[in-house]
Amino acid sequence: MPAVSIRVLSDVLVNQIKAGEVIERPAAVVKELVENSLDAGARRVEVDVEQGGLGLLRIRDDGHGIARDELILALERHATSKIGSLDDLEAVGSLGFRGEALASVLSVSRLSLASRQADAEHGWMLAGEGVLANREPQPSAQQQGTCIEVRDLFFNTPARRKFLKAEATEFRHIDLALRRLALARFDVAFSWKHNGRRVAELRPCLSEAGFEDRVREVCGDEFTDNALFLDETRLGTRLWGWVALPTFSRPLPDLQYLYVNGRAVRDRLLGGALRRAFADVLHSTRYPAFVLNIEIDPRGVDVNVHPQKTEVRFRDSARVHDLLFGAVHQALRKVRPDPEQHHRVAMAEPSASAVSQRPELQTQTRMAYEPRSAPASWAVQERSVESTGWPLIKSPEPQIRTEPQTAVQAIAAELRTPAPPPEQPLGQALAQLHGIFILAQNEHGLVIVDAHAAHERVLYEKLKVQLAQGALPSQQLLVPVVLQMPEDQADRIEERREGLSRFGLVVDRVSPTSVALRAVPPLLASGDLEALLRDLVDDEAQGHVEEVLNAQERVMADMACKAAIKAHRVLTLPEMNALLRDMERTEFASQCNHGRPTWVQLGSQELDRLFLRGR
Repeated sequence: MPAVSIRVLSDVLVNQIKAGEVIERPAAVVKELVENSLDAGARRVEVDVEQGGLGLLRIRDDGHGIARDELILALERHATSKIGSLDDLEAVGSLGFRGEALASVLSVSRLSLASRQADAEHGWMLAGEGVLANREPQPSAQQQGTCIEVRDLFFNTPARRKFLKAEATEFRHIDLALRRLALARFDVAFSWKHNGRRVAELRPCLSEAGFEDRVREVCGDEFTDNALFLDETRLGTRLWGWVALPTFSRPLPDLQYLYVNGRAVRDRLLGGALRRAFADVLHSTRYPAFVLNIEIDPRGVDVNVHPQKTEVRFRDSARVHDLLFGAVHQALRKVRPDPEQHHRVAMAEPSASAVSQRPELQTQTRMAYEPRSAPASWAVQERSVESTGWPLIKSPEPQIRTEPQTAVQAIAAELRTPAPPPEQPLGQALAQLHGIFILAQNEHGLVIVDAHAAHERVLYEKLKVQLAQGALPSQQLLVPVVLQMPEDQADRIEERREGLSRFGLVVDRVSPTSVALRAVPPLLASGDLEALLRDLVDDEAQGHVEEVLNAQERVMADMACKAAIKAHRVLTLPEMNALLRDMERTEFASQCNHGRPTWVQLGSQELDRLFLRGR
């Protein structure tokens, strides 16, 4: 290749290069221009879209407007009214600040800019195709505020058009961008159309009481009905917003709105804090849903780290991380069974759990119960319960009847139970269904519990408490569990004996090709120990043991899953009631370790509707 001399690029080429960074698709144009409207004090923003944004993007606002003499500057690179010094840059309070957006958009479209200030007799307009055709503003009938029309986006860069998707896809990106902006500014009215059809009309919310209405309009009824509101301030930093219950998890991260000082961001630090907060209650293949706002001193956050300003850097990242993790984790911890508060069990996709395979059981769950100790009058039912709070699982003893009994009399005897006291929101067990579900009665109707999922959560939380107090205690097995394996695999298991002992697992090498599990935590003594040891060996074979030993939650989750009661295990009424009481005392008891519901409530009115009573 022949040598080429170094030369300064033309302004047009520079603007097109910058447009490649800032303007990837029509949605990016909408984001930049609407942010300019918000910075200009707009209280209403209207957006018209045609052909997915390639034909037309029109943004109107009622903001302060631009003076005639400044219109030409608004279309120049690095011309802005938002910052004027390095101090301003270090404490940016506006959404835009670089002065690049309009110049970049002009360089790849046919653009017109009309604006009018409140005290002006009329508005003024400039227009251009790639560059300004006339640098002298022309009079315009513009109302107060600004109107920008962007036509034929990327008309002069056809290669860029080839990378765009179908019209419907591009509009979905625009719609998402506008929804993000609408959740950042509750006080501003938004409306947008596509090809003449109105898509959204959002009224302004002038008080915090109305914010939930905006969230409901943008995120939907299911999200809002399943969301917890939180508001916490630490060391001058405020976190507030809505976080959905784990039972309203998503297959994709499509309901995640995170803001820092009104700016929508994607941040690894904040994302990591949220993943940690949901780690105990959400499967790794599911995503939480939330609308969260962080308000922080602008000097404590750097927003000038990404071309599209979607990433930020905090001066005290640990403080922000701890606030986000702590507030969300605490909000989820406080959720307790409470039949008086309806929360719809709404998985974004059907799961393979026993509950979700029966759509008639996908009813309404209620939560947020404060734990209370069981009253003494119920102690008789729990006499067989060990110190763990869970009784030994055993087959019911045969009952000897001295006189004949009709089927109706037998059923009546089983159901002749007193109403549970209000301290027991999950009620009193009546029966077991298919060896999977516990049917219980409370003052509101029928409670249905997934016994395995509930017991798994109870065991998991108890293991966490014990591990937090030090290594898990061990209980010697009367008959060790021996497993055969390749010699090199047995060698590696033996090398990790010390790490395993912290979890109460005592493993010995008994031959070159076998290991024995000799002790386990008392909570797991009645579980499937062979499956637990086999999973441990399988993880080691795939090189995961070191990772697992470092990830304590995964170890304990696996242990709890293997030790929890299995499907088709027959339970006695005292055993069922003991599990219900444990659930009422356990954090996160309304969800299993994978985020699925552990129980649902069928209210009396719902039961009446099922049987057409009262009609």
